[in-house]
Amino acid sequence: MQQPPARLSYFVWGLAAAFYLFGFFQRVTPASLAADLMRDFDLTAAALGNLSAFYYYAYAAMQIPTGILVDRWGPSRLFVAGSALSGAGAMLFALGDSVLVAGLGRALIGASHGMAWVSMLKLVTHWFPPRRFGTLSGLSLAVGTLGAILAGPPLRALADAFGWRGVIAVSGALALALAVAIRAFMRDDPSERGFDSHAPPSARARQSAHASIAASLREIFRHRNVWLLPIVNSGTCGAFLAFTGLWGVPFFVQQHALSVKKASTVTSAMLVLFALGAPAFGHLSDRWRLRRRPFALGSALLAIGFGTLAMWPDAPLALLIPLLLAAGFGTASMALSFGYVKESVPARFQGVVTGVANAGVMLGTLIQMPVIGLILDAHWKGAIVAGVRQYDRAAFQSALLFLFAWIAVALVLLLATRETHAKQLQ
Repeated sequence: MQQPPARLSYFVWGLAAAFYLFGFFQRVTPASLAADLMRDFDLTAAALGNLSAFYYYAYAAMQIPTGILVDRWGPSRLFVAGSALSGAGAMLFALGDSVLVAGLGRALIGASHGMAWVSMLKLVTHWFPPRRFGTLSGLSLAVGTLGAILAGPPLRALADAFGWRGVIAVSGALALALAVAIRAFMRDDPSERGFDSHAPPSARARQSAHASIAASLREIFRHRNVWLLPIVNSGTCGAFLAFTGLWGVPFFVQQHALSVKKASTVTSAMLVLFALGAPAFGHLSDRWRLRRRPFALGSALLAIGFGTLAMWPDAPLALLIPLLLAAGFGTASMALSFGYVKESVPARFQGVVTGVANAGVMLGTLIQMPVIGLILDAHWKGAIVAGVRQYDRAAFQSALLFLFAWIAVALVLLLATRETHAKQLQ
C-alpha cells in the first residue's frame, strides 16, 4: 500500500478542524456578549465569570476521559458525538430563559468540545508523517483560533442586527450538520481507505478496554514533563484565554473608554496574532528539533505584555496594544506543549497525555475567569451604567496582577521541563 494523498489527509483533518473552530467560537462568545448577558440575566461580574466558566469546567473534566476513550475507540466516534452534543448545547444556551439553563448549555458545549483537540492530534498522528506533527499542531490551533476571531466583531455585528440568541441558535444548527458530514467521511486511520498509516504500530493498537486506568496514569506521571506541562499551560495559555475570552473587552471599555466594537477588535487582533504564531512556532520547533526553547521564547513575550498590563493598566494604547499583540503571538508557542508531552511518554499513551496537557489550559482558565470577577466585585464602588457594573483602575489592576503572577510561575516551571529534542520516547 501507499501513503494517503495529501488532499485526502487534509480533508479528514479539515473536518476535525471545522469542529474545533466551532468550539473555539463558542468558547469566547461571552466576551462580545458580556453586556447582553449581564443585562438579560442580571449578572454581576462574578456571576458572568461563572457563567462563562461553565464551558471550561466541563471541558477540563473531559480531558483525561477523552484521552482514554480516543486511545480505545478512535477519534471519529468522538467527533460525531461531540459535534451533535455541542450543537444541542448551543441551542440550549441560545434559548435558555434562566442562568441555570444557559449554564447547562455552556457546560454541554464545553464537554463536547473537550473531545476535539485530543482527537484531532490523534488524527494528525495517523494521517501525517511525524516530522509534520509540530507544524500541524500549530496549524490546527490557528484554525481553531479563527473561531474566536469570528466571535469578536463579526459576532457583535450579527448580534446587533439579529439578536444574540438567534445567531447562537443558527451556529448550533451548523454544528449538527457538521456531525452528519463527519459521520459520512471521517476515518480514524488511512488503512480504512486502503492506504498506509503514518502512525507507529504501538500507536495504532488500541488499548484494551480492560486495561487499568489507574495503572496508565501512574505510568505517565512518572515522567516529569507530564505533571509540569499542564501547570505551564494553565498560565501560558489559560491566562491569555481568560483575558481575550471574557475580561479583555470590559477592561478596554471601562479603562480606556473604547466602544464594545473597538474593544472586541483589540482582543480579536490578539487572537489573530495567536493564530499566526501557532504554525510559526510549530515550524520553528520542527526545524530546530527542540520544544522547550521556542516555547520559552514565546512565553517570555506573553510575560512582557501581561506584566506591562498588570503594572501599568492605564498605559497609552499606542504602547499597550503592540505589547499585547506580541503577547498573543508568543502565547501560541503553547501549541508545542502537545508534541512535547507526547514525546515524553511511550507512544501508546498519546491520547491520555495530550488530554492531561490540555486540561491544564482549561483548569487555569476556569479558575481565573471567576476569580477575576470576584476580585473586581470586591473592589466595586457601586457605579452602574446601563445595568452593567463599572470597575475602576485599582480593581482591574488587582485582577491583572493575579493573572500575571500565574504566568510568571508557569514560565519558571517551563524552564524546569526536560527537552525531548522532538524524539518520541519508545
